[in-house]
Amino acid sequence: MNRFIYSALLYLATPLVMLRLFLRARKAPAYRQRWRERFGFFPGLPEDKPTIWVHSVSVGETIASAPLVRELLERYSQHRILITTMTPTGSDRVKALYGDLLGHRVEHVYCPYDLPDVQNRFLNRVKPELALIIDTELWPNTIAACHKRNIPLIIVNARLSERSARGYARLKGLVRNMLKQITTVACQNKDDGDRFIRLGLPPQKLTITGSVKFDLSVSPELTEHGRHLKNRWEEGLGYDPIVITAASTHEGEDQQILEAFSSLRKQHDNLLLVLVPRHPERFTSVYELIKSNQYNVVRHSEKQPLRPSTQVVLGDTMGEVMTFLAASDIAFIGGSLIEHGGHNMLEPAVLGLPVLSGRHVFNFQDISDSLIRAGGMQLVDSPKQLAEAIARLITDKPHYKEMSQNAARFVASNRGALEKTLSLINHQLPVSDVSDHID
Repeated sequence: MNRFIYSALLYLATPLVMLRLFLRARKAPAYRQRWRERFGFFPGLPEDKPTIWVHSVSVGETIASAPLVRELLERYSQHRILITTMTPTGSDRVKALYGDLLGHRVEHVYCPYDLPDVQNRFLNRVKPELALIIDTELWPNTIAACHKRNIPLIIVNARLSERSARGYARLKGLVRNMLKQITTVACQNKDDGDRFIRLGLPPQKLTITGSVKFDLSVSPELTEHGRHLKNRWEEGLGYDPIVITAASTHEGEDQQILEAFSSLRKQHDNLLLVLVPRHPERFTSVYELIKSNQYNVVRHSEKQPLRPSTQVVLGDTMGEVMTFLAASDIAFIGGSLIEHGGHNMLEPAVLGLPVLSGRHVFNFQDISDSLIRAGGMQLVDSPKQLAEAIARLITDKPHYKEMSQNAARFVASNRGALEKTLSLINHQLPVSDVSDHID
């Protein structure tokens, strides 16, 4: 397939794409808002500053890119940063992270669809000096449009699983030409890098940086917020609970987690489960599921105090996962008991929490394998195994301490990808901006 055929098929599919967008809006109304931005219709950016474009598809990528964006804001003080996302939850995360800077140093719109006229309209309005795509969002027309305009494009924190590589290989001609137009692929590890090269990336365009997700930092404010939340829960319950947070869960996992929790409570009555669905459109259905399992549940969004009878807190707000984790003793990372591929297990690890996960972690395979080898994470594949793993952490204090220390140590020992990535960026932006920062 060549790019002309790809574009023609995409134009033909556009009505279906819009239909899907509005169908999703039935559960998440935000999907029907600002839809014109997805076609490149939005006010042009002010021309007082040159622009760096950072694309982070959703919540996880937006959080992972935050340290990079903060460094860009500091080092390139003459630039503005445009952050694009694909999802309303990602958009909300941008607003939460950069609220005071929005409209000044930081701008935000939805990422435009990968159609030639849409990309031209978008780039005419933005005129970026550099494009940074977080993780692996490979869009042929987007990359071709940047290449045609001599806009350097770097794929940051790139990963490519064997499964994804097989999918791209079916479009070999299209993908090979696309990869030749990318300026640099900053890859998380050598195995993923080798897959890019097999697909047609010129070897000189590949750099192994590690994952910028290791460059998470735990601010004193986050630690304090977590401590304050834990104290509030303790006051309401009347005892000091062992807090288990199940973060970023998907449909099909919540019931399994509730079953494991039910088994645990037969032996340990001082437990509090914090259940945090990945997508806001599931908040209400998960709340009803918890109630149907005969649990006393409090919705965090309602800001009601816990009572001695409270057993479950539903984390039904956006942007507070790290705060929940900071108030926790044990973490389970969702998207992994079903074949979704898992989510970022480094978020609890950086806080020194023992990490539990299902076995479907192919989106984070290298990080997962390494964290397991380091002794900071354990995989489970059933409610029974999950309950057993948590029970051991509760009763075996040396085991808990060892997993906790191993998780934190693992993150600390793998930092450095951010500086390597910034070095690549420095080669593409005018040296004067960097010199001004150093001076």
